[in-house]
Amino acid sequence: MPDRATTDGTTEDVLRAPLTLEYPFRRTTGPVIGAYFTALREQRIVGIEDSQGRVVVPPVEYDPATGEPLTKLVEVATEGEVVAWSWNERVRDGQPFDRPFAWAMVRLDGADTPMLHAVDAPREQMAAGMRVRARFAAERTGNPEDLECFEPISGA
Repeated sequence: MPDRATTDGTTEDVLRAPLTLEYPFRRTTGPVIGAYFTALREQRIVGIEDSQGRVVVPPVEYDPATGEPLTKLVEVATEGEVVAWSWNERVRDGQPFDRPFAWAMVRLDGADTPMLHAVDAPREQMAAGMRVRARFAAERTGNPEDLECFEPISGA
């Protein structure tokens, strides 16, 4: 055990103990987010209707305007339109691709709000108004990575 000097020049023993920070429990996703993840596993996408009748995707548990709980899940299309986009030239660890790609706000058919996700398309093909469809992972487990990205719809 190391010693520590005191202000009068003497030393004193310092007690040490290991500190382990952990969270020994699992949080459930709840009925709203759980339904969203289940739909992704089934290659579907759901949103939720807010107090104004708008469909919010991905779904949220509480109304953004009123704070009231939301419960009316709504299935939306797996195709939609790029509302806005930004090119990601410098790829970082943990991003969806190991090459440059676009981040885009995609409003799915049947949704009133766009969702942020990756689009796998060449930069010169990216444009607001571009039609895209969801590409799901080959093996899905009910988590956000089940929706790999969006990709352009040929001929749209």
